[in-house]
Amino acid sequence: MRTLPRNKYIVVVLLLLACVVFCFDILLGSVSIPLNDALKIITGSNSSNPVWTTIITEFRIPKAITALLAGSALSVCGLLMQTFFRNPLADPFVLGVSSGAGFGVALVLLTAGSIGINLFYIGSFMSKIGITLAAGIGSAAVLFLITVVSRKISNNITLLILGLMIGYIIGSLENILKYFSTPENLQGYVIWGMGNLGNVLWSDLIILFPLILAALFSAFLLSKQLNLLLLGENYAVSMGANIKLIRLLIIITGGILGGVITAFCGPIAFVGIAVPHITKILLNEYDHKILIPLVALTGGILMLFCDIISQLPGKEQTIPINAVTSLIGAPVVIWVIFQQRRVKHSVAPE
Repeated sequence: MRTLPRNKYIVVVLLLLACVVFCFDILLGSVSIPLNDALKIITGSNSSNPVWTTIITEFRIPKAITALLAGSALSVCGLLMQTFFRNPLADPFVLGVSSGAGFGVALVLLTAGSIGINLFYIGSFMSKIGITLAAGIGSAAVLFLITVVSRKISNNITLLILGLMIGYIIGSLENILKYFSTPENLQGYVIWGMGNLGNVLWSDLIILFPLILAALFSAFLLSKQLNLLLLGENYAVSMGANIKLIRLLIIITGGILGGVITAFCGPIAFVGIAVPHITKILLNEYDHKILIPLVALTGGILMLFCDIISQLPGKEQTIPINAVTSLIGAPVVIWVIFQQRRVKHSVAPE
């Protein structure tokens, strides 16, 4: 069995590119910091301005790490869903999984005032635990529902429409919560819904980092089963695969990857659907043992690149990360739809 991708040079380029965009994401921002001082801070030396040290060490480095984790998690989550549902347009956002996570967060944030507990207090460790659990449960619940329904619906487009309808239903429930919410909680939820990587601090990474790494490792351990699913569930069963167990593990893993990132960074669209296709095009690779690490790497690079764009270096304003990922990911979705249509026309009898 191969242990390396076909095009090793592209992998090397991706690794170098990841290092470059990671450094640029730290160096660039609304506050202009001289390159020499920035390099001194990164290497642990003293800077001429203590404020610059605080900006880089307390805000920019955690944000860059968060971008890597978010891009990797959402991309691998999208790959899991596309393989499991055998649907190239499946991803956490389109199938309503992100909406489920968002609804879980809404239950925590928008109802906090009514029960006398301010769970949105940023300095509270338990508030982050509550938001993370709520998002994970919400995303896993929607993914489980989609999985059950997919057993009875074979049409991919119908399944996607169903995911969108679930998203609309959840959105309606969120609007009801917003109507009865306090202005303070509503403002916090609206800001969260725009998507922001900068709200994650070192204290938050203590939760985020191990959860995402564990989920990514779990996805990698499912590589063999995912390869079997590429040929259909009947083939997987004939090879001795436990479909019920695989389904459960994918639901849990996908729920953690999509839900935790949504909890900390807000809903981020199109990364999960676009990156797996971009990676397959670049490397012509379909073995999940190789594809999962490469999808994670490509997703991290894309998210860092989007974060650089969203910062608008030299400006005080910051574009919501969700807007940037949509501008990049939506054309990929359009391309996939046209490719699917072209394939169907090419195999259709004349």
